[in-house]
Amino acid sequence: MPAVAPLLLLLAIWWRPLVLLLLLPFTLNETHKVAARPPSVLPNPAFTSVNKAPLNHMLLDPGSGHVYVGGVNALYHLSSDLQLLSWGRTGPKLDSPECLPPIDKKDCTQAKMMNNTNKLLLLEEGGEPRSLIVCGTALQGICEKRSLGNVSEVLYQTANPVDTQYVVANDPRVSTVGVLVKPNKTGWRMLVGRGYTSKGPGGIPPITIRWVATTPEHVARAFSHEDLGKLVVGSYSEFNNNFVTALYHNKHIYFLFSRRYNREYRTYASRICVEDSSFYSYVEVPLSCGKDYNLAQAASLGTHQGASTLFVAMAAGQASTPTPTERSALCAYSMEQLDSALRHAQLLCYTQEGKSDSNQEEAYIAYGVSSKCLRLPKDSLNEYPCGGEHTPNPIASTVALKASPFLERTTQLTAVTTATEAGHTIALLGDKSGQLHKVFLNQNGTGTLYDSVEVDKDSPVNADLLLDSKGQNVYALTEKRVTRLEVAQCDQHLDCQSCLSARDPYCGWCTLEGRCTRKLECERNAQRNHWLWSYGPAQQCVSMQSLDPALLSRDEETQVSFTVEQLPALSESESLSCAFGNLPAQSAVVMENKITCQSPSPELLPQSPPGNDHMVLRVALKFGEVTIAHVNLTFYDCKAVGRLNTTSPCMACVSSDWPCHWCALDELCTHNENCAQEHIIYNSKTQSEPRGLDACPCVSALLGSPLVPVGFDTQLTLQGKNLDMFKDRGDYDCVVVIEGKEIVLPATLDEGKGTDIFTCAAHQFQYTLKELEYSAPVYLKSGTQHIDSAPHLRLRLYDCSVGQSDCSQCRAVSLEYGCVWCEGENPGCVFNRSCSTSPADTCPLPTITEIHPLTGPLEGGIRLTISGSNLGQRYEDIQTGVTVAGLGCQPVPEGYLISTRIVCELQPSDREITGPVNVRVGDSDPGHSNVSFTYQDPQLSGIAPDKGPVAGGTLLTVKGSKLTTGQRRDLKVYVGSQPCHIMEVENSQLVCRTGPSERTADVAVKALFGKAERIVHNVTFRYLKNPNITDAAPTESFFGGGRAISVWGQNLDIVQQPLMSLLFEPTGNYLVRRRRRSHISARNLHVDFNNTVQKKQGRCEDVQSDRMTCFTPEVPRDSRVTKVWFQMDNVHIDFESIKGKAFTYHPNPYLQPLNHDSPDEPYHFKPTSNGVIAVEGRDLTLAMTKEEVEAWLGTERCEVKTLDITTLYCEPPVEQPESEDSELPRLRVVMGHLVFDLGPVQYDSSPSSPVPLVAQVGLAAGVAVVVLIVLVIILMYRRKSKQALRDYKKVLLQLETLEINVGDQCRKEFTDLMTEMMDLSSDVGGPGIPFLDYRSYAERVFFPGQRGAPLSQSLDLPESRRQTVEQGLSQLNNLLNNRLFLIRFIHTLEGQASFSQRDRGYVASLLTMALHDKLEYFTDVMKTLLEDLVQQYVDKNPKLMLRRTETVVEKMLTNWMSICLYSFLKEVAGEPLYKLYRAIKYQVDKGPVDAVTGRAKRTLNDSHLLREGIDYCSMTLTVQVKNGVEVQPCPVKVLDIDTITQVKDKILDQIYKGVPFSQRPTADSLDLEWRAGQAGHLTLSDDDVTAIVQGQWKRLNTLQHYKVPDGATVALIPRCQSAAVTGVNQVFQTGEKTPMLEGEEEEGLRLWHLVKSSEEPEIPKHRKSSMRERERAKAIPEIYLTRLLSMKGTLQKFVDDVFTAILNTKRPPPIAVRYFFDFLDDMAEKHEIHDPETVHIWKTNSLPLRFWVNILKNPQFVFDVQVTDSVDAVLSVIAQTFIDSCTTSEHKVGRDSPVNKLLYAREIPRYKQLVERYYSDIHSAASGCYQEMNSTLTELSGSFASEMNSLVALHELYKYINKYYDQIIMALEEDAAGQKMQLAYRLQQVAALVENKVTDL
Repeated sequence: MPAVAPLLLLLAIWWRPLVLLLLLPFTLNETHKVAARPPSVLPNPAFTSVNKAPLNHMLLDPGSGHVYVGGVNALYHLSSDLQLLSWGRTGPKLDSPECLPPIDKKDCTQAKMMNNTNKLLLLEEGGEPRSLIVCGTALQGICEKRSLGNVSEVLYQTANPVDTQYVVANDPRVSTVGVLVKPNKTGWRMLVGRGYTSKGPGGIPPITIRWVATTPEHVARAFSHEDLGKLVVGSYSEFNNNFVTALYHNKHIYFLFSRRYNREYRTYASRICVEDSSFYSYVEVPLSCGKDYNLAQAASLGTHQGASTLFVAMAAGQASTPTPTERSALCAYSMEQLDSALRHAQLLCYTQEGKSDSNQEEAYIAYGVSSKCLRLPKDSLNEYPCGGEHTPNPIASTVALKASPFLERTTQLTAVTTATEAGHTIALLGDKSGQLHKVFLNQNGTGTLYDSVEVDKDSPVNADLLLDSKGQNVYALTEKRVTRLEVAQCDQHLDCQSCLSARDPYCGWCTLEGRCTRKLECERNAQRNHWLWSYGPAQQCVSMQSLDPALLSRDEETQVSFTVEQLPALSESESLSCAFGNLPAQSAVVMENKITCQSPSPELLPQSPPGNDHMVLRVALKFGEVTIAHVNLTFYDCKAVGRLNTTSPCMACVSSDWPCHWCALDELCTHNENCAQEHIIYNSKTQSEPRGLDACPCVSALLGSPLVPVGFDTQLTLQGKNLDMFKDRGDYDCVVVIEGKEIVLPATLDEGKGTDIFTCAAHQFQYTLKELEYSAPVYLKSGTQHIDSAPHLRLRLYDCSVGQSDCSQCRAVSLEYGCVWCEGENPGCVFNRSCSTSPADTCPLPTITEIHPLTGPLEGGIRLTISGSNLGQRYEDIQTGVTVAGLGCQPVPEGYLISTRIVCELQPSDREITGPVNVRVGDSDPGHSNVSFTYQDPQLSGIAPDKGPVAGGTLLTVKGSKLTTGQRRDLKVYVGSQPCHIMEVENSQLVCRTGPSERTADVAVKALFGKAERIVHNVTFRYLKNPNITDAAPTESFFGGGRAISVWGQNLDIVQQPLMSLLFEPTGNYLVRRRRRSHISARNLHVDFNNTVQKKQGRCEDVQSDRMTCFTPEVPRDSRVTKVWFQMDNVHIDFESIKGKAFTYHPNPYLQPLNHDSPDEPYHFKPTSNGVIAVEGRDLTLAMTKEEVEAWLGTERCEVKTLDITTLYCEPPVEQPESEDSELPRLRVVMGHLVFDLGPVQYDSSPSSPVPLVAQVGLAAGVAVVVLIVLVIILMYRRKSKQALRDYKKVLLQLETLEINVGDQCRKEFTDLMTEMMDLSSDVGGPGIPFLDYRSYAERVFFPGQRGAPLSQSLDLPESRRQTVEQGLSQLNNLLNNRLFLIRFIHTLEGQASFSQRDRGYVASLLTMALHDKLEYFTDVMKTLLEDLVQQYVDKNPKLMLRRTETVVEKMLTNWMSICLYSFLKEVAGEPLYKLYRAIKYQVDKGPVDAVTGRAKRTLNDSHLLREGIDYCSMTLTVQVKNGVEVQPCPVKVLDIDTITQVKDKILDQIYKGVPFSQRPTADSLDLEWRAGQAGHLTLSDDDVTAIVQGQWKRLNTLQHYKVPDGATVALIPRCQSAAVTGVNQVFQTGEKTPMLEGEEEEGLRLWHLVKSSEEPEIPKHRKSSMRERERAKAIPEIYLTRLLSMKGTLQKFVDDVFTAILNTKRPPPIAVRYFFDFLDDMAEKHEIHDPETVHIWKTNSLPLRFWVNILKNPQFVFDVQVTDSVDAVLSVIAQTFIDSCTTSEHKVGRDSPVNKLLYAREIPRYKQLVERYYSDIHSAASGCYQEMNSTLTELSGSFASEMNSLVALHELYKYINKYYDQIIMALEEDAAGQKMQLAYRLQQVAALVENKVTDL
């Protein structure tokens, strides 16, 4: 391999295109294989890409239950439980809304990668196989079909879509809906409703019917609406429908939308018959919901009360706008009522002209269609339920169908669907906040909201809210989530109460089955009380009431009875049972609704819970194993009452809630009312005595203090009562319970009156708990009998030593404890009687162990914490006793802890000082700290950096001294008013991160040390504009990272450390997350498109203001990089926002070692034979270029010469480099962070030559002889060729000189012209272009060259005859609207010999005027006549058709094109055409123009070229222009050889720039006055007494003649109307073309200006040809040819612009052109004309030659301008060039060709390609534009009909009828169809009215 490396390198360079072509098929094939992978192995990027790409539509396949979700750029296929089955990409795509597909970046420069937002998702049932129809915004909204099993597989896609295949809106914000129907056996149709889009192809109707697939009956393309119906509207932008839904019901299709009506927005429901493909049956009616809910947001078709009903979620509009507010409601409209309202509107419009019986308009023709409601027979609607050609349409009702809201909400509803359950209707509503609401629709028209579920917080629920085929689950779609919810979760309610309280209409309680079910799931739901419903009459569960007894002692067994409400009916064989808790059930006795059960025996009852004196047992009424109802029965335990209260069992027993009594001697609490040993005390709730607490024997009080110090003998004295019963029962004992241990003390009794006193033996009490005080219960025992103690009876044991560590704490203890500080060997806090020495009266001095902080600012204001001991017994002790460094420090109460801590606030100091902290307690001596506190003055000296972005995030270093003053929490830094977050602090500097600023500014930096403020003086921090990145390249890297990314932008250097950051997800996490997602709960399933990621960052270096270099971070192999951005402080810029596409990571490149088999063996390199080292690898150029790779051989570079995907070639040094660390240099290749060590390299030295020396000498001599012979041959050849070379160079030099001269002149002229045109551009685009109004435009095109055309005339009739004549003309108009009459009329006129060609054109224009308000009809008639014309020429020579205007229909075609292309002229072609006219005029006027002959120096026309050398110079006149009372100077450029009239024209052009020509004064009405000083005024004229006369020639006066100097002041003044002022000026009349001055004789004199015309004598005819050739050879030398070339080069850009505007197909061609070309193609196909040249000629004759050439030659047809003969001559050449470009014959030129053709010889082939591509593109996109054309014609009819003087046109037409009256009558009478229609009779009626002609009526 290394041996052939150089050869391969050369081949790769030479044959690179071939290599690429050879590789291309394999690349495409590999791509195809990837796309065709089965779904099971498809990658799954959907879960990441959707983070930024919302979901738009959802579709449910009822057969499979699968869910299809359309989003932005993606399509997802999910199973019914939302497992991802397949997915497919739908975008982004190279696109632009302003360009038509296919998109080519060369032709559509604004195209870029754009998102494809899904707008339509439909299921095609009829296809084989079934498919998914997917339509998106890309490529003008085209559709495709995809496989249902694998949505990545495209079954059908439009390769080259035409305008009829643009289905959905190309704007994501514009609504689109659709529905599939099968009207008949011809196949499925798709009806689509879409809103108006401002960009893209116009003329797409709001509603269209489209083919779903190609059928045998029709070959139209799929998704095309060719030959199908549409909703015709007058103005698409005015009727911008916002569609909500489309649905099919009962053989009709319904659309729901909102649109504007009388400045308000309303919601409409429209309907058409499913078999009506012409929209004859279209009718719509407004819907009203409540008071002001007018904008539909979502809709669903369901049933309510057994009838089909349309449910609509409506919102209240914001004022008179289509913007919905948050207020919304749900309304329902019965389809029966809706159909009735629609039929009513149809009936009124069919039979009553749209008016009701009260003569109010209730129906009208909508959408600006030029039609009206009629009075047809009353049964018309029954006869034509789906309309017909004769019925009016489209119909709209003015009367709204009203409905009251079921539910009103304050959050906007966005979705609705309904379900029917057991005859009841439930509505499911989604809203804007991501909630799903469930509403039960009551029979009375109200709704009950019974549940709300959060689907996706703050994400609106999409209108596609779908129920599955079984109605059990609902699928909800939000922006980034698909959720499956069960419509009802009855089984989650485990008891009847929760089932009914949920108020879920789906759910009810199945009594005998004991579960919450849907009604049909309960077996006996029809029987009474077997299925209980929350909306039923009773609305309650089966319940057990009147329980007797209500309480039961667990020690007794008895009968329990109760009554049952809602008891279900049972059969005789069925029974009920009772179950107490978990005990076995026992039979129940049922008497109607009363049931009796036996309570269980006591030993079977479960024990009461620990710590409880009762238990509650569930008593269940059961049917078999099913619990019908249950109730809780309380079993109380009196024995437990006594056990639970050990100190006072009697009191607890008799005060219990249960009926318990106390047997005192038995120490028993029982439910029985007698005791074994008597002495019973009854419960306080009974009436028996003794009873209650006061009757219980007890210890009632503790005599003396309850405080008992530990460690001292203490004797207790107790007081008792009611103890008589215990006499003679034994001794008494006191019992004290301490920490669970009973201490028994013998007691003695001292009996008193009414009370008993017990003295307990002395005892030293102790406890171990580390608390100051312990509470111990105490009671009395008599023998073994426990005597109650009062509940509050407690001993308070205490220990002074616990928690009192110093004197101050000890003395702070409450005096009642008697604690003192006892000094001695072991000082401590003890009970006063335990101190062996005298207690301390005073405490030791305070001890300070710690202070914090150790420093503070001079201003003080920070808090100091002092820790130690004996720091006072209370706050008041130290309130004024704290000093710091000799200054007071005010203690803070909330910070003081007795004796151990003081928090004080520092006071200011006037200087830096250091000193201890002193604390004085009361009047004692102070305590001093061992450490000193320092007052210091921190200072700020500087900052770095001094600038940063306004977004903040800059790490700011503030330098200074003593910055650690005070505590960290007291230190705050501010940059301006924004806080700077402190990161670290040192004594000499601190670092903080700046916050964001609201604006750019220079702000101060300050630090606060508590209340002390320090500012960085003389330095400010500059908040600058955030850095911005405009470009970054390259856009890919490899996982190893380190690739240099060049970044360009602004303000990049204001950031300290820019970073390139990314988020990535390791493959392992991704797979785990997929597995986790696959186990989602089946109850409420979510597909959530969010994920967890990790972060990596790479540094940016070489940061400058406008550029920097960033290095890509390294990420683990096979990771998924989800986001890449540049982080510059707080500024984050996504890479995708910069480039429009995501940054891509590729696998790492790999390089093989030089020696594959033995990598450690050296690679042998021969420097003499091999120039490069070849290294093999893979993936080398996926993310790397040759310039980025570094190769090192030892210590020197190995220069990389070539890098391709698999090989790297580098050129090593000539000499073997030194090695870095071994004997041989090693080859290392560096790619970013990747370093490849490819092994050692050893240079091989050249071996000695094996050829002998003698042989070498002989070989050299032979070579020398051969070289000498070759040199001799070369010298002889060069001598012969030098002469030819010199001659060639001479000719070449002449040509180059001519080319340079012409080029220089063209550049200079073009520069001057572009300067002039820049001034013109400011006027163009608005009123600056003087467009003619439509009436003037039509008059000049319809009646060219005619004065007093019918358009500007009025009907001149006597008043006595006017009404009659107008009535007759009205009837004539009706006749003309009869197709048969009109065609017969035209054919009859053309058959008359006296009907001239001028008459034909005149009649055609009159018909155009008369039928202008019915252009659809006019077009139809024109097509019929053209079909007849085609038939005539097919029999002769078809190529001659339409060549001239010889027939009426040909002039009709001219007029028709003019009408249809008027808006195209104004919007597209007008501006470049006007610029071309202005450019020509400017160029012509810059040079001399002969006023007599019309010849000009600057022209394109050689016959109008001024060949003579005329000396002239340019000059500037100062024209005084009067503006009100003020006179302003205006400079005007003229030539000194201009005639006075020419000067006046140029002055008027300058003064009235931009003013229409008809609105400015003419040159004839003004005189030019030369003003020199105050008195020197001279009127200049073309002809006066000073004119020069030579023989028979008189020369016109010029400025040169009057010697007017440059800069002279002149003025235009009104011409004096005296007879003396006459002359040649009066010959120049203004008009469409000002005729040049002709050589008129005036008193025998001939006029001349620059050259004298026709000086030579007449040449005999037989010599004219040779003379003409000599003249041509002589008169066009290079100097004159350069003038034509210069003019042509200067105007070339403007000519190109005009031709491009006319022939450009990247914007949609005019619909009329597409329509007519389609018609011509159909005619050719119909007559089997397969010659493409013939059709090309037809199209050329009908459009370019018939219309555009006329416009090019006559700009005055379009603009209000004057076209002189000089300008006209130039336009004629350009028009001829356009004609030549449209011909099919090859454009050949020779030396005898006219100069005009030679001028554009190079451009005409290019123009021909433009024409051919224009024709070809229209042909490929022409089909299907019929409906658009009709809509356009309807709009044009309404727009310009008022401009036409139809009565005058009809009157003029009648003149021809009168002239050929007999012939026309005869022709009508001979026609059988005409006889049936009585056309001749009706014409006779017209004649009788118009002329009062007597006829045979």
